[in-house]
Amino acid sequence: MNDDIWKRDEVESPCVKVCVVHPGERICIGCYRTVDEIARWSRMTSAERRAVIDALPARAPRLAKRRGGRAARFKG
Repeated sequence: MNDDIWKRDEVESPCVKVCVVHPGERICIGCYRTVDEIARWSRMTSAERRAVIDALPARAPRLAKRRGGRAARFKG
């Protein structure tokens, strides 16, 4: 049996099932996509998906800064 028939040539979703939108940055803290990108993903072309995937690593540092919480209270 040949499994090649079930392989598809498309860019897979970067979703990691941690769907929480950061209130300030307006991007998902799990996959770093915007709400609009998440909503449009199934209708995007492969080129559009690839462009989103390529942009994700640059978004990660936007969520690295944490303010408040225990660490901020105990900074001396």
